[in-house]
Amino acid sequence: MSKARSTTKSQAGRPTPSAPDDDPYLWLEEIDGGRALNFVERQNGRTMRAFGGAAFERDRDALASIYNRSDNIPYVARRGDHLYNFWRDASNLRGLWRMTTPDEFRKPNPSWETLLDIDQLAAKEGEDWLLNSMASLPRDHPRIILGLSRGGSDAAVLREFDLNTKDFVADGFTLPEAKSGATWVDPDTLLLSSAHGRGMATTAGYSRTVRLWRRGEPVDRAAVVFETTPDRMWACCEVDRTGPLPRVWFVDHLDFFNSDVWLGTETGASVKLDLPSDIWLRVHRDWLVVKLRSAWSIAGVTHPPDTVLGMSLSAFLAGDRNFTIVFTPGPRRALQGLFWADDKLVLSILDELRPIFETCTPSSAGWSHENLRGLPSIGVVDVWPLDRHPTESNGDLLATVQDPLTSPSLMLIERSISSPIVLKQAPKTFSADGLVVTQHEAISIDGERIPYVQTGPAAETGNAPVHLSGYGGFGLSVRPYYDAALGKLWLERGGTTVQANLRGGGEFGTRWHDAGRLAGKTLSHDDFAAVAADLVRRGVTGPRRIAAESGSNGGILISNMLTRYPARFGALFCTIPLIDMRRYTKLLAGASWIAEYGDPDKPEEWEWLKTYSAYHAAKPGQSYPSILIATTRRDDRVHPGHARKMVAKLQVMGYEAYFYEADAGGHGYGRDNKEHASFQVLGFRFLKSKIGWLDDMA
Repeated sequence: MSKARSTTKSQAGRPTPSAPDDDPYLWLEEIDGGRALNFVERQNGRTMRAFGGAAFERDRDALASIYNRSDNIPYVARRGDHLYNFWRDASNLRGLWRMTTPDEFRKPNPSWETLLDIDQLAAKEGEDWLLNSMASLPRDHPRIILGLSRGGSDAAVLREFDLNTKDFVADGFTLPEAKSGATWVDPDTLLLSSAHGRGMATTAGYSRTVRLWRRGEPVDRAAVVFETTPDRMWACCEVDRTGPLPRVWFVDHLDFFNSDVWLGTETGASVKLDLPSDIWLRVHRDWLVVKLRSAWSIAGVTHPPDTVLGMSLSAFLAGDRNFTIVFTPGPRRALQGLFWADDKLVLSILDELRPIFETCTPSSAGWSHENLRGLPSIGVVDVWPLDRHPTESNGDLLATVQDPLTSPSLMLIERSISSPIVLKQAPKTFSADGLVVTQHEAISIDGERIPYVQTGPAAETGNAPVHLSGYGGFGLSVRPYYDAALGKLWLERGGTTVQANLRGGGEFGTRWHDAGRLAGKTLSHDDFAAVAADLVRRGVTGPRRIAAESGSNGGILISNMLTRYPARFGALFCTIPLIDMRRYTKLLAGASWIAEYGDPDKPEEWEWLKTYSAYHAAKPGQSYPSILIATTRRDDRVHPGHARKMVAKLQVMGYEAYFYEADAGGHGYGRDNKEHASFQVLGFRFLKSKIGWLDDMA
């Protein structure tokens, strides 16, 4: 622990909860400002001098070689008669977009046809290109809209690409850099959802309109066919070809969890669906399915949150509200996702954190239900459609199966009914000898049971070097995946890893998410601290041997461990973080997250936000553990100013705070596998050093 030394500098301790706008570090929000970049350069140098060197380079190279292995699984999607894959390795740092046939893919070493070499493109055009997105028509139509991102940012340049010529289309569809999405209406027409153009962006920086853009037409003349107000999150659309005629679903995202949905054609919306705004909606052919987020009373029946309801779409549009219950949740049984594959609805369920997949087939006589066969009920299982376009689906599914000690298997489930066939097996990248996976529960501050998964040596020493992670936000569930980095550089060397299932996540449905949202966000942080305390209570380790890591929304979590629970941790690694809860809505995409955290411009909501705005809560004279805060300059989702300002404040107060900023990577850890490995290994080197774990010779 490092106790802050006294300081007479005028900015020490500023800003504070009582004076939240007295911020002397606003200049660090200038992403490419000269003074700010000088700060970054000096801080990066200090951090690399402390934790770089030969051991860092050895671990970085070892991890990068794992990420670049030629026998890693090439994940694919089917369109027409081909399978498409995006691939990175040591020779293709930015990646290859390539294709093969289904028969060829089943071979141990399939041959691939390269469509686009991103490294060659970046070198030829002198741009820091990374592939961001792609939009295609069904079957083998040759024209694709590719999104090319500079340095990994969400904003991208859209360009039309021809699969036959393997080149960009001269005078084809092209759009300058912006946060954009495009969907094809026909070979000469797009529906464009883009923030490009005057007045086209919401306050959150996303598209405010949907425009009908015809080939050869300047984009500023494209007709606006759907729009929302600037205070909404964004407007977008999807062309649905599963009905007798193509139809367009327009979505007005009110906030992160609420949307109004309209049915129409490419010329505009015509019917607003009479549904709650906080649902998940899935439509296929003449079937409509909704997953509720809050209770809904309809046709004399009140359905609880997380229920899934289904009925005929045409009957619904005609006024019928006689829904069928497709899925009923339980206290610790919750839906994780749902999608259509051919005529079957596939449900992904966690039941006491055990994975279950169920297929539901609708008919005029009712819905039949059947579990997917041959998948394990422990570990981590993911299932998704093989086909990129629903109109091409014959029901074939892909699945991966893994756990913290078992590398992933890629499986094919043909027509949603066959037993899984193993297509590819990922290599084992670390030795799991003597390691076990166990499940436990901590008791949080209010008595709630908080599950966590522990992986490490079977025998407890009471002094284990523990890597503890969690997230607790946006209804996202944390699951114990096979992690090559933690496996090779932590577990194989004798350490222990722990993943915590915090409130704010989606492991147990809406009630679990809502308990850790808005004013309840502090409960999510209490949960994480409770897991740390339980590891000590069980005799696994001591507080100073616990190294905690998380990022993005998890940046709020880790920074609150610093200010609220400093005695429970030996070191903290805070990545691409959100920290300043007073100004987050004014920085890049921050306004889009008000539904998760609250609005600091509303005094009553600032009252709870300030309780977990660690940037304001940090004060001199405390025994804070050492912290490394790392971000990326090209992250246009979470502003790098959060990380910069927090480190500047902590250092002025005399705390041991380190900073690192990669020059690219977007809302991630780097533009290629080596940069990704560098980011992770720097964090590991820091954490190990500060918890006193000398594993260099292990």
